[in-house]
Amino acid sequence: MLTVTRDMILPTTVTGSYPRPLWFDRSLEGRSFKAAMGDSLFREQYLDAVASIIAEQEAAGLDIVTDGDSRFDLTVGGKSWFFYPIERLGGIEGHRDTSRGWMGRHGLRPGKILWEVQEAYQPGVVRRKLARGPLEYAELWKVAQRMSDRPVKFGAICAPALASMLWNEYYVDDRAMILDLCDIMNAEFRDVAEAGCPLIQVEEPPHHGRTTQPDCKDSDLEFLTEAFNRQLKDVKAEIWVHTCWGNPNQQRVYWTVPSYERALPHLLQLDCDVLTIECASSEGRDLPLFKHIKTDKKIGIGVVNHCNTVVEPAEQVAGLIRKALEYIPKEQLVISTDCGFGREGLSRRIAFYKCVALVEGTNIVRRELGLPEARVRAADPKLWFATR
Repeated sequence: MLTVTRDMILPTTVTGSYPRPLWFDRSLEGRSFKAAMGDSLFREQYLDAVASIIAEQEAAGLDIVTDGDSRFDLTVGGKSWFFYPIERLGGIEGHRDTSRGWMGRHGLRPGKILWEVQEAYQPGVVRRKLARGPLEYAELWKVAQRMSDRPVKFGAICAPALASMLWNEYYVDDRAMILDLCDIMNAEFRDVAEAGCPLIQVEEPPHHGRTTQPDCKDSDLEFLTEAFNRQLKDVKAEIWVHTCWGNPNQQRVYWTVPSYERALPHLLQLDCDVLTIECASSEGRDLPLFKHIKTDKKIGIGVVNHCNTVVEPAEQVAGLIRKALEYIPKEQLVISTDCGFGREGLSRRIAFYKCVALVEGTNIVRRELGLPEARVRAADPKLWFATR
């Protein structure tokens, strides 16, 4: 249900996460968000951090902003992306030292940074039927939306991806566990939408990652599509689906970025309004796939890379957008980041200027197309000199 971006041409945003301010050193540590907001120090730090992150995105000129995923604790390799929900779901007790197959598939061993990241994850063990807990997504979104007149996008991990960090000791098989997780996430997403959230981003369907495995079958991809869509039933909001090729500690999981080619037909069957794909890391190599694809979805492309510390020139961003426009109509194109900026890998300053480059590059193309440009307060020389 396109609502927010229905009439927007080349809208800009970030995927979601943003580096924490250095002074934000409090964490939820397993508490519910509403309980933690009764802690004076956490409350002040959290509110100030979200306000700062939103203000930076607005100063960069982004059309759609996020709360930077500020609910996530400062953990190794972005662990909280998985573990914010895992720590709050019923039916999970204890942990195992490693997830099944992850280290083996990527050849991880001591001396590799991703081995250390994976060592820190320690997946939860499902010992009873999974039950809903205090995820409180609606409350998190409301806090952020009060700080901006722009649409605040709320993003969260999808159930099939979440299942990859669980060790199933209760269900007859992992598919049954995934379906229960889907029902739990569906209830959360419906609550966020009913609270008024205009745009919900459901993150990282496993389809494209699964296609890199030699034993991937079409039936696997069909199940993942069925499960993913189960989460979205009756969610009355504009739905985005984010995909990328990984972001643990700002590291590439695949040194040579794979192609979406086999997964794309299945991803386009997801019940979403916007599908985002990583493009900056591959210089848009997969964009020609859209030459013969007809879809009513909008396609979000990543135009700045989350895995390096180099701020892209605006002209580089514009060039990638121009390439996308050869295959995707401007009315269907959304401009974003490849993935989130995380909390460990990039500094807040670099993330901010990547946002500025994203908008300035989009403005170059908007100007060429005769479209209104976004105001980039951060790049206004009058305002800059006023502070000297």
